Amino acid sequence: MAKKKQTENALKIIPLGGLQEIGKNMTAFEYDNDLIVIDVGMAFAEENMPGVDAVIQDYTYIRNNQHKLRGVILTHGHEDHIGSLPYFLSEFKCPVYGGKLTIELVRHKLCDKNVSLKGIDLQAFKSGDTVCMGNSFTIEFIRVNHSIADSYAIAIKTPVGTIIHSGDFKVDYTPINGHVIDLARFGEYGKQGVLLFMCESTNIEKEGFSPSEMQVGESFQRIFQNAEGRIIVATFSSHVHRMQQIFTAAEKYNRHVCLSGRSMVAVFSIANSLGYIDMKPDTLIDINDIDKYDDNEIVILTTGSQAEPMSALSRMAFASHKSVEIQEGDTVIISAHPIPGNEKPIYKVINELFKRGAHVIYESLAEVHVSGHAYRKEIQLLHTLVKPKFFVPVHGEYRMLYRHAELAESLGVPPENIFIMNNGDVLSVTKDHAEVTDHVPASPVLIDGSGVADLDNRVLTDRRLLGEDGCISISFVIDDKTGELACVPTVTSIGFVFEDEKEEIHRDCGARALALTGSSVRKHKNIEDEVVTRAFRENIRTLLYEKTRRRPMILVNVSHVRM
Repeated sequence: MAKKKQTENALKIIPLGGLQEIGKNMTAFEYDNDLIVIDVGMAFAEENMPGVDAVIQDYTYIRNNQHKLRGVILTHGHEDHIGSLPYFLSEFKCPVYGGKLTIELVRHKLCDKNVSLKGIDLQAFKSGDTVCMGNSFTIEFIRVNHSIADSYAIAIKTPVGTIIHSGDFKVDYTPINGHVIDLARFGEYGKQGVLLFMCESTNIEKEGFSPSEMQVGESFQRIFQNAEGRIIVATFSSHVHRMQQIFTAAEKYNRHVCLSGRSMVAVFSIANSLGYIDMKPDTLIDINDIDKYDDNEIVILTTGSQAEPMSALSRMAFASHKSVEIQEGDTVIISAHPIPGNEKPIYKVINELFKRGAHVIYESLAEVHVSGHAYRKEIQLLHTLVKPKFFVPVHGEYRMLYRHAELAESLGVPPENIFIMNNGDVLSVTKDHAEVTDHVPASPVLIDGSGVADLDNRVLTDRRLLGEDGCISISFVIDDKTGELACVPTVTSIGFVFEDEKEEIHRDCGARALALTGSSVRKHKNIEDEVVTRAFRENIRTLLYEKTRRRPMILVNVSHVRM
């Protein structure tokens, strides 16, 4: 590794999440005595994290530099960009800046999590607005298109030069709200000179241009025109533009819309209060009133596009929804792309919907979803407008960052000016030089109910073990008077062996435990001291593995009686 250069008067860029992964986006920018943060998102728990609700960032570096913190800037209101804010703002009281919808979603989220707003200044901005943060940073919001309203790229003016952070974006020339991405502003910054560009990499592997959101609206119109029964549309609750297109199609074909799902109702209320939903007064009805209308007059807008176990669509599919039961003749539209790894539960829900007589339309069968993320040609367009000196690909797994780095190099950025970083790396940037100079704590942090823990804690390991091989318990009762066993050991198990094997395994395990404790008596040793040792457990574990080829968790319980 090259010798570290002098980093005094350098801008430090510190990603704490979002690199070599999808989700929990968060990046700190530090210069002199000022520190700002762009986005504070969360990630969903992976399959190997049983019982974990969400994954957030390690705030150690922010905690150690809290006196420098000037505020948080939000690019948009998706969970992978704002989901960790309740935890962050519970500890760090600071200003938060973002678009109108984003700020209202944050306000709702904080109130829902009982986070006090005292000391937290929530400020809404629009495209072209600027804000000074400390003595080192001036922020400008630049309008972009994405799958949620009020999405922005961020221009950060610093003493060493201008940084452009793309946020999540796409280039949509026919957006639902009529506000196209401000390509001209990107071009103006490119002419002035951009020191460093940080650009999302989600769809870097997809060639060409992403389809317009308008295309989904046209598909809705065709489906609504031909559907004879009720229409149920599942989509992300945050997708206000998609929500608007459903209302537009419903009104065109004389249907009423009702909402199902807590988050859907909440986001609709916020978007409607901001004037982002254009609808007739009588279009929206209560879901409890759907029986008052004919089936061909109803559209149900619901959560559950990712088949979340307790979501409204999943409850409908498995006949546990209190207001809606799937019936023959229903048309169900799943207007979302499966999150990678989530395909199985989604298809399970689709299968159940078909079994109940519904006609199910999903992405592979019709154009009912388009991505909110730029494809390769759109990303290339932004690069050619910005023309940065240094480049950091962000928001993506390693292969995405790598492919994005290749694209930047093909567009003229020298390879030594391109940095594929890890979470926690510290990139020190001056007007003429950039280099990774340090690393700070950035390991994932787990949210488990109301608790917070490190990713490598023993609890998670135990959960995996229990989930894979089950548990066996050996109980001893010792006579305090003699120090010997009062009865033979009792063996029980959960999730370890099938019923037809259980009796034999339990008998052999009890016999081995009795033999081991019998040896302790002969040697005049304390039985309790012996049965809780590693050697005792290993002996039992060896027996169980020989018989079952499995390694269950072994619990030893000792009780005392006086005969």
